[in-house]
Amino acid sequence: MFRTLSAVAAVVAFCVVVLGSYVRLSDAGLGCPDWPGCYGALTVPQSEAAIQSAQQAYPDKPVEHAKAWKEMAHRYLAGSLGLLVVALAVLAYRQRQVIRTSWQLSAALVVLIVLQALLGMWTVTLLLKPVIVTLHLLGGMTTLALLSWIAFRHVITPDIALPKGSQYWLRLALLVWILQVLLGGWTSSNYAALACTDFPTCHGMWWPHMDIRDAFHLTRALGESRDGGQLHLDALTAIQWVHRLGALVVLIWMSVAARMLMQRENAKMLGWTLIAIVLCQIAVGIGNLLLQLPLVLAVLHNAGAALLGVCLVATNARLMNTSY
Repeated sequence: MFRTLSAVAAVVAFCVVVLGSYVRLSDAGLGCPDWPGCYGALTVPQSEAAIQSAQQAYPDKPVEHAKAWKEMAHRYLAGSLGLLVVALAVLAYRQRQVIRTSWQLSAALVVLIVLQALLGMWTVTLLLKPVIVTLHLLGGMTTLALLSWIAFRHVITPDIALPKGSQYWLRLALLVWILQVLLGGWTSSNYAALACTDFPTCHGMWWPHMDIRDAFHLTRALGESRDGGQLHLDALTAIQWVHRLGALVVLIWMSVAARMLMQRENAKMLGWTLIAIVLCQIAVGIGNLLLQLPLVLAVLHNAGAALLGVCLVATNARLMNTSY
């Protein structure tokens, strides 16, 4: 039961991450102006009376059913994930003598889910503040990674024998992935994905004009500079360009990691999967630039980042011989 539930929760977490990216990228993040309901109700207002009541409560926020339903679908699915995580924590404690992970890890996931709910609320109440949106994305990816870790630790497969140096490289690959997720989330939450529309240069230059200070000022509001003015193109360019540099680091790091895995017979498939995901991610990222950010490719880019994390977790789960 614990193994099955952890696998189901990991799949649902992946769906929550992808659906969340779809909601954000389709500009439906504020489809409901309140939280956790929508215009004061548990569902999107449908009847004429309900719509009138919603408009009276929120006169500056007209009801847009398409956006509101996208937002509520994400909330319903995230709520279902929360219930699964709570059930998993209860099972982990009851079966703590036989499971292959510590029950405290499952309990920590409950805390993470609560924090995710708060970040979801603040995303709405703080009007898509970039640092909150980025942390919400990171929290979703972390939830997926931890659930995947628990699930993969309960799949009986041969351990991968690698030298200590190679093991450290693969474990640090998770940190590289997390940093790139942060950069990607910051790019998306600041709507900087199209700050550079050419490739491989940016505005025809290999080192474009950039404003790093405004670009990575964490406490500013969406679209504002650190002094409250309008965020200029140089800042958006810096965000996009640093994300590109991060992608180059990811390509190099994961290529080396994949090569290490391919040298072991029982890890070749993981190595090929890892490099395939990275190459697809880069191809989709370039496609987003050249095709002016079509929604399907933008969502696929987020899904690819999630799959990369799952692949790295699966690899590291097989490197360890003891429970964590």
